[in-house]
Amino acid sequence: MRAFCDARVLLDGRFAEGMAVLVEGARIAAVVPRADVPADAERIDIGGAMLVPGFIDTPVSGGGDVLFNDSPTVETIRRIGAAHARFGATGFLPTLISDDLAVVREGIDAVDEAIRLGVPGVLGIHIEGPFINVARKGIHAADKIRSIDEEGVGVLTSLRRGRTLVTLAPELAGPDVIRRLADRGVVVAAGHTAGSYAEVASAVEAGLTGFTHLFNAMSQLGNREPGAVGAALASEGVWCSLIVDGVHVSPVTLKLALRCKPLDRFVLVSDAMPPTGGTGTSFTLNGRRIRVEAGQLIDEEGTLAGADLDMLSAVRNACDMLDVSPEAALAMASANPADFLSLQGDLGRIAPGRRASLLAITSTWDIARCWIDGVEQ
Repeated sequence: MRAFCDARVLLDGRFAEGMAVLVEGARIAAVVPRADVPADAERIDIGGAMLVPGFIDTPVSGGGDVLFNDSPTVETIRRIGAAHARFGATGFLPTLISDDLAVVREGIDAVDEAIRLGVPGVLGIHIEGPFINVARKGIHAADKIRSIDEEGVGVLTSLRRGRTLVTLAPELAGPDVIRRLADRGVVVAAGHTAGSYAEVASAVEAGLTGFTHLFNAMSQLGNREPGAVGAALASEGVWCSLIVDGVHVSPVTLKLALRCKPLDRFVLVSDAMPPTGGTGTSFTLNGRRIRVEAGQLIDEEGTLAGADLDMLSAVRNACDMLDVSPEAALAMASANPADFLSLQGDLGRIAPGRRASLLAITSTWDIARCWIDGVEQ
């Protein structure tokens, strides 16, 4: 038994003083007043820092100078996870952007094996494309985009361990396919979509529960046609992921979005690429050179290619740019994505029975210590 002491513990959306978190193995055993810590427990002094749930990042295409599409292997997943753990991501979904189905199969097999081997932090896979709309492709390669068919459905539902998140264009997939995927446990999100409000709203009724990087690569909110953005903001029960870097979306626009529905339906994401946690300042994506420039990742034509962002910075930015409280911003990076992935019984909160994936964050918003399933990283 270990007792995490001398910390401001985030409990039920508020920081509590004088509490200790008891950890046994990989799980939280109890949260008790400091005076009630068992005498034989190993005391871990947090030094007055915030003790919060670890962050969960749902779109992670790369990190540590590697790209999952280039090498969909267990070692790549391990390297990406280690890079992002430095910034508080104790759980993540290795993400494949639009590619051949053979590559998607390789990625799924690698994630399945990584979970079997206990690679720290990996929770499943995010398959972003190839079943998207070429009209809203962004940086995705047009020649990799395809229609979804029985083979595609079979691939998307083939992961044996962990969660599968799929980002697709609902207007092209149709409600029946979305319902089939959702019924088989796939978390379905809209993204890279030109769908109308009616088409996207119909997909929500069929089981779509998320919107990938809200406002980016989707039909916008208009005066007569609300588009995918309108469907996202009008549907209170679905989750919207946000890239809060001051580049992808204006902070003013994001502030307005936060007024439209409960904060617990917004999820912070990094949308990270190889430079996060790495040393390189450029990489190749689908044969195109992507470079880091002024806090953004762009190709030679100026098209954004993911974000130069990490989860800790996303939390800081939510506080600074969107006027979100620290407690709410931390929930947007932990509890909310856990709920989105139906992992709320396992992750995202400090409570008995949850996995001991925890962060000690200083008053200057630095990661002092990080544990994944009770193991310090």
